[in-house]
Amino acid sequence: MTLPRRAFLFALPAAAAVASFGLPTAALARTPEIYTEDGIAVDGSDVVAYFTEGKPVMGSKDITHDWKGATWLFSSEANRDAFAADPEAYAPQFGGYCALAVANGATAPTVPEAWHIVDGKLYLNFSTSVRRRWLKDIPGNIAKARANWPAVLDR
Repeated sequence: MTLPRRAFLFALPAAAAVASFGLPTAALARTPEIYTEDGIAVDGSDVVAYFTEGKPVMGSKDITHDWKGATWLFSSEANRDAFAADPEAYAPQFGGYCALAVANGATAPTVPEAWHIVDGKLYLNFSTSVRRRWLKDIPGNIAKARANWPAVLDR
């Protein structure tokens, strides 16, 4: 389940408890592999710009690429073409969901300002304050998130 931004901080302990008790999840709908709002991936951010400009840049609805059921926006045709040639190199880890949420067995939306690149991979977080928590144990949080991904989409 994808949580609304304001519910995320309250739901994180509950999500961890549900995951640890192994409650049945068959009745729940699968969360989409890519975090989108109205079909637009990761809040419309140009994911290539995180690597080339070192900051979040909004993409244009006139420069897009469809990948994994989502429309990705870009600030330039060059960035779109780079992404189209190798989406795995630029797409955020864990489908653009909050890396700390995934580490804790849930999914949550992200904001463009809460980002970090580790070993050439882009990680996004729910907020800058959640990002600060994620940064306290990057290797541990990445390991926990990888262990939960993609099964967390079924919770």
